[in-house]
Amino acid sequence: MSATPSPGHHLAQINVGILKAPLSAPSMAGFTARIDPVNALADRAPGFVWRLVEEGEGDATGLRPFGDALLINYSVWEDVESLWNFTYRSEHLELLRGRREWFDRLKEAHLALWWIPSGTIPTVEEAGRRLSLLREHGPTPEAFTLRTSFPPPADRAPHA
Repeated sequence: MSATPSPGHHLAQINVGILKAPLSAPSMAGFTARIDPVNALADRAPGFVWRLVEEGEGDATGLRPFGDALLINYSVWEDVESLWNFTYRSEHLELLRGRREWFDRLKEAHLALWWIPSGTIPTVEEAGRRLSLLREHGPTPEAFTLRTSFPPPADRAPHA
């Protein structure tokens, strides 16, 4: 993990999940009750830059660009360490622990990370393309995971 943010790059992340039931179903109440508090936590987290929000809403649960049952989470962070800390060292971890109750297990990659120039927000289509790249080729500098990450382009050693 990069301990220092790259001044020229931020980290984009998309993750997707297949809902086991509509968000309005009683079985989803444990998840839906946590959406606003976890989003507020993300908004205040060190290293947080941006997250996808549906116009007029506080979250992106109504946006389904990849299919009706597929929920997306799309955000930008200063670096891998900031995203890691939010994901695994905050109250967000409680959501991860309960994910099997609310989401079906995906057989393919559900999370992709990639570097973007600071100050830019890539499109949802770009996020989908990066997830597809990861699924097709595994972790590369163009699309990677928290487990197998790559430094920002400016921090990579030049090819010999």
